[in-house]
Amino acid sequence: MNKTVLITGGAKGIGRSIAEEFAIKGYQVIFNYYQSETEAKELEQSLTKSGFKAFAVQGDITDKDDIEKIFSFAKNKFGGIDILVNNAGISQFKLFTEISEEDWDLMINVHLKGMFNCCKAIVPEMIAKKQGKIINIASIWGMVGASCEVHYSTAKAGIIGFTKALAKELGPSNIQVNCISPGVIETDMLGGLSEIDRCSLRDGTPLLRLGKPKDIASLALYLSSDEADFITGQVISPNGGLVI
Repeated sequence: MNKTVLITGGAKGIGRSIAEEFAIKGYQVIFNYYQSETEAKELEQSLTKSGFKAFAVQGDITDKDDIEKIFSFAKNKFGGIDILVNNAGISQFKLFTEISEEDWDLMINVHLKGMFNCCKAIVPEMIAKKQGKIINIASIWGMVGASCEVHYSTAKAGIIGFTKALAKELGPSNIQVNCISPGVIETDMLGGLSEIDRCSLRDGTPLLRLGKPKDIASLALYLSSDEADFITGQVISPNGGLVI
């Protein structure tokens, strides 16, 4: 029986690549989106036309009613969720002195409250089945901090702490919880960087390139496999050697 994966923020960037990778490998894929309806529907159509099982579901992961809708869809469609990938996120480049309370609240809500809501919805089911995998997408900036991204770095650091704590709590129930902390990846989130900044990041990376979304998707796929059953509570950072 094929396993089902739910990916939040799956319409673009890393989330999209994760959805594609899981679909190609035979998983039943449900991916959530909030505002990127055009991209989400295009991806759904592309995957289904290729014979894969993939469904896009709109919803705000910071809203409990939307979370219930998303998880009810998964249960009705496939009977439940075996793997949860908490990928949804936002970014913003601002000096600390310019970050507003609204900026701070939105950053924390999307990354931390959204992840909390999704885990609250799925963990009881995983405990009952005595199996499941949760993968949280953080960032190297949650490990080392980034100038002009204090709120983003804080939120991503919170994801790392959440992962480590939840892994210890759910380990006895045979549920693996891990964190991927990507380096600088070629996605829309780099839109605020100048070409000079991008070149500087690339040249400062030992592998002399920025990451691709597929670099992250391949790791997420491995952590979801039976081969990764003894891996939990870990923070793995595919970053080309930028941070060691």
